[in-house]
Amino acid sequence: MAGGTLRKRIVGWFCFDWASQPYNTLLITFIFAPYVKELMGDGTAAQSAWGFGIGLAGLIIAVLAPVLGAMADNSGNRMQWIWGFSAMYVIGAAGLWWAAPDNFNLLLTLCFFALGMIGMELATIFTNSMLPDLGTREEIGRISGHGWALGYCGGFISLLLMLFFFAESGDTGRTFIGLRPALGLDPETRQGTRIVGPLTALWYIVFMLPFFLWVYDPKPAGAPPGALKLALRKVLTTIRHLPRTPSLFAYLGASMFYRDALNGMYFFGGIYAAGMLGWTVVDVGIFGILAIVSGALFAVVGGYADARFGPKRVIVASILLLLFVAVSILFVSRGSIYGIAVAADSNLPDLAFYVFGIVIGAAGAAGQTASRTMMVRQAIPGRMTEAFGLYGLAGKATSFIAPLSIGIVTSLSQSQPIGVTPLIVLFLLGLVLLFWVKPDGDDP
Repeated sequence: MAGGTLRKRIVGWFCFDWASQPYNTLLITFIFAPYVKELMGDGTAAQSAWGFGIGLAGLIIAVLAPVLGAMADNSGNRMQWIWGFSAMYVIGAAGLWWAAPDNFNLLLTLCFFALGMIGMELATIFTNSMLPDLGTREEIGRISGHGWALGYCGGFISLLLMLFFFAESGDTGRTFIGLRPALGLDPETRQGTRIVGPLTALWYIVFMLPFFLWVYDPKPAGAPPGALKLALRKVLTTIRHLPRTPSLFAYLGASMFYRDALNGMYFFGGIYAAGMLGWTVVDVGIFGILAIVSGALFAVVGGYADARFGPKRVIVASILLLLFVAVSILFVSRGSIYGIAVAADSNLPDLAFYVFGIVIGAAGAAGQTASRTMMVRQAIPGRMTEAFGLYGLAGKATSFIAPLSIGIVTSLSQSQPIGVTPLIVLFLLGLVLLFWVKPDGDDP
């Protein structure tokens, strides 16, 4: 098969992170989310709507993730699943073009967004499960870290492309560097910003080509009769037996909470900053650049720290830093910083949020790459895809609770800062549960 060498397979596997990252960078956080806030005109309302939309998508992912992982373990065909979920990614992202200011349909927009997000997350389960096939136990931490770093680089370049040549800044109709939107796009109808959806889809199509050309699935193809029923039974049996593997059980619980809190920061960071500080799409984009650069750097640093100190210590350090940010953002607004009043035109609140962005990028990247290798250490040998299906479930089982709770709390309190306080609770729960996780998993 084409690209059968291990080196090509690793490079091809890296390309998924590069190709898929713009959905997180451009759509979830730094471009499209603040654009939705601009269209709705109210940060609190936008934060609530974003929470309800993402929460529904997370619920669907939570239901499907472990079943699909178990089916792949039984029948192989992981590439077939990745093809299907890639199509969902592309259709969902491209559909965001129709979020026009003169004809904005919030429900349709959230449906397209959720379709692409579901495709991305479910495809990630299958690509993550291929990690153990790419190196030894000692090597996969470094491979995982380099994959995350490449993903951040892809997100960074795509963000620069949007800011420099497409996204309009406020009412000027010009991009960050003072140009009119490229390709003759009309700034009056925000085509320069709306192109973020089709651009994300095209980026994925182009850069997934090496993945599909060079990565192959060593598992045999062909589903046995009753594969779905067998998969469901297997998942239920695995969940029922989780208490017999207390370290794996505790890790899945811990990761369920702290990864969901981190995703909450990514999901709501752009909308939160736009609402609290009045940032434009370009302002949020600068915040994104800082977060991505620090993320790319610390994905690599985290990979080496993982190899040196083990993934558990890296994860704990990352959670502590993210918890600091989750608490700090409650005390920074346009009028004050940690209770100290500042002038209305002061740039100190902006600088504080830029620092928060750097910390989120660094701690988030290091923590995520360590989490992926920690799952390999905790998983039962020979059932890696099912394990990553459960890992996907653990990461997404509360991914509908966190956005929904933020949406509900924001709606009830009519306050953006109070609305994001569920993140603090989730980080604390994850940190406490890590106490019962063994660095090398349960004893065989």
